[in-house]
Amino acid sequence: MSEQSPYTPPKVWTWDKANGGAFASTNRPIAGATHDKELPIGKHPLQLYSLGTPNGVKVTIMLEELLAAGFKGAEYDAWLIKIDGEQFGSGFVDVNPNSKIPALVDRSGEEPIRVFESGSILVYLAEKFGAFLPSEQPARAEALSWLFWQMGSAPFVGGGFGHFYAYAPEKIEYAINRYAMETKRQLDVLDRRLAENEYVAGSEYTIADMAIWPWYGGMVKGWNYGAGEFLSVHEYKNLLRWADQLHARPAVRRGRMVNRVSGDPAGQLRERHDASDFETSTQDKVAAA
Repeated sequence: MSEQSPYTPPKVWTWDKANGGAFASTNRPIAGATHDKELPIGKHPLQLYSLGTPNGVKVTIMLEELLAAGFKGAEYDAWLIKIDGEQFGSGFVDVNPNSKIPALVDRSGEEPIRVFESGSILVYLAEKFGAFLPSEQPARAEALSWLFWQMGSAPFVGGGFGHFYAYAPEKIEYAINRYAMETKRQLDVLDRRLAENEYVAGSEYTIADMAIWPWYGGMVKGWNYGAGEFLSVHEYKNLLRWADQLHARPAVRRGRMVNRVSGDPAGQLRERHDASDFETSTQDKVAAA
């Protein structure tokens, strides 16, 4: 435990710009744009503004899966939005008032349609193309239930466990224990579900899998926060089976590369404007050129 004096909250909270750990330079208690910056627009119907975090990867996996399934209308431009302040540019705030990645603009119709929040984007694309979301009940309800389970649960993993384990300016035993317990409980929820089902929502691969894999697949694969050993992820055999099964899908591998700015340069495709970019424009090739 910390040897510092116990913290007593003041009667009125005030913003300390130096507080906040790794993201103190960009976190703030107000919304809105900080500067004028228009968003670029590419040649394809779908314009994605994102970063290769788990939330961003959900959408790029979906887009790559749609293209692999033959939906040519799912061609997209993926523009990089770094969370170093770029998310507060006026153009991005116009697309997502919450200033969080990912955000999508569909320009295939007479009027552009903005879609923000990763779960909302997945549902929008599934309904637009009639794919990866069952149309009949009860399968549709099951898939949507697991999708929104992820949307409600993952903040405890990312903003809770990930923040205090990897990013907070000091290690707080209580906070790490609290969120490690909840993270392991969630991993167990999935492991039990996948003991009886090939995919999270049942026998079909759906947007629920695409939403859950970047977070929980990444945890058991050891990619997220370097916490695999700490969380004893080897215990979740069924979840590991599923994580490997999805990772073997070419579209999943491609989706994980898009807008990525860390890791192996050969696995980073910082912007994606054509399918050929996976062969010609990964960061190792860009740096060599």
